[in-house]
Amino acid sequence: MSPRPYNLENRRAAVEQTRAKVLNAARELIMAAATPPSIEAVAAKAGVARMTVYYQFGSRVGLLEALFDGLGGRYFQAELPRVMSQADPLQALDDLIDIFFSFWAAERVVIRRVRGMAALDPAFEESIRGRDERRRQLLGLVLGRTTERYGRPTQDSLDETVDVFYALTSFATFDSLAGDSGRAKDVVPVVQRLAHRILGIDVAASA
Repeated sequence: MSPRPYNLENRRAAVEQTRAKVLNAARELIMAAATPPSIEAVAAKAGVARMTVYYQFGSRVGLLEALFDGLGGRYFQAELPRVMSQADPLQALDDLIDIFFSFWAAERVVIRRVRGMAALDPAFEESIRGRDERRRQLLGLVLGRTTERYGRPTQDSLDETVDVFYALTSFATFDSLAGDSGRAKDVVPVVQRLAHRILGIDVAASA
């Protein structure tokens, strides 16, 4: 006889609850120290067995990847469909910059430390680079639409412009521009204006 549906649901709920506890524990440990937490430390903080962490995430790299993805998911999953459906690609670009920088600002300390950890672990660094490529792909889609609508950037310079905007919207750029305040609202308008100037699109004329 197959397990009753409510037993399966209870089991799934328990697994998700344990996963959330482990991720919260990892985040707290990263916030408290600049060195990567061990699986043992995370398990102890979460109040679970070490093998439970391995079963859920496979390795410390897997745990850090899941933490990074979870942080971003709260910002991107709900907002990206709205941004990508914007009729005006220039407005979509402005909104995309806002989302990126709001994420960087909200999770500034933990992202800074996770990226520092990635620099010490080649496997994790490669994983973070892969996740950063998603940002490049989103920028490519939006800038491709500005090319179609406004002729800027030109088709010949599209790839180069995507590279520029990829650097412009990076965490390193935000971390440098934000200074001590660390507030997205202090940086976003500056970067949006710079983006318009790079593209050479007259905002008033495009309205």
